[in-house]
Amino acid sequence: MNRSDATHSLAVTLFSEILTADQLVRNRLSRVLPKGMEISHFSVLNHLCRSGERSPAQLAKSFHVTRGAMTNTLNKLEWAGYVHIRPDWDDARRKMVAISPAGRRARDAALNAITPMVTELVGELGEEKVRASLPILRELRLKLEDEG
Repeated sequence: MNRSDATHSLAVTLFSEILTADQLVRNRLSRVLPKGMEISHFSVLNHLCRSGERSPAQLAKSFHVTRGAMTNTLNKLEWAGYVHIRPDWDDARRKMVAISPAGRRARDAALNAITPMVTELVGELGEEKVRASLPILRELRLKLEDEG
């Protein structure tokens, strides 16, 4: 096998592992999240807890999804009472999204539900391995964001 074939094989193996791990983690998370909560809902609530109020466009950019997909998620969160959506006072064409007290409680419940599963996984892998993998995964993510 020449160098080009070996690099191609390595790349295919890397992305196969990432995609398979992503699917398996999503399946596990979906099973432990509170009834009716989707991973996208938890992700947005968690983001709003950390970052504060954001526009739907800012959220779509942060999550690398279309504005339509984010609007769909936000409509479900608003219907559940987890977010408040208001007009942007500086630009009436835009809206702003903030987490509600109920949304904060739902996010906390979800975090409490997934923490044991994630902690167990890190324990099984070993903290040292996980810590060593983070810079590589972060660099890969940043590289993909730059090219996105």
